[in-house]
Amino acid sequence: QVQLVESGGGLVQAGGSLRLSCAASGSIFRIFSINVMGWYRQAPGKQRELVAGITRDSSTNYADSVKGRFTISRDNAKNTVYLQMNSLKPEDTAVYYCNAKAGISDYWGQGTQVTVSS
Repeated sequence: QVQLVESGGGLVQAGGSLRLSCAASGSIFRIFSINVMGWYRQAPGKQRELVAGITRDSSTNYADSVKGRFTISRDNAKNTVYLQMNSLKPEDTAVYYCNAKAGISDYWGQGTQVTVSS
């Protein structure tokens, strides 16, 4: 099993920045099997959506709505993935979830609230 623990959410004014972190722990075998980590978000009344993803060799992809503002990165030695969020907008308000894919297994963090005030 893999446990994902997120941190870094909070309340920020529009135009501000936040940095989310997600640390993976648990089975060493499973952690080494993780090939993709990513961030999803879910706003009230909306479906969960992919924000950004990163592979083990650091290939990245982003939702169109965050391109140029958010940056995903990972530190394989620390089993940690980061999401740097700049130029935040009120529409970025959501619960942000960390995700890790290892083979056919999907792991999720508990979520961290990001609120952007106008």
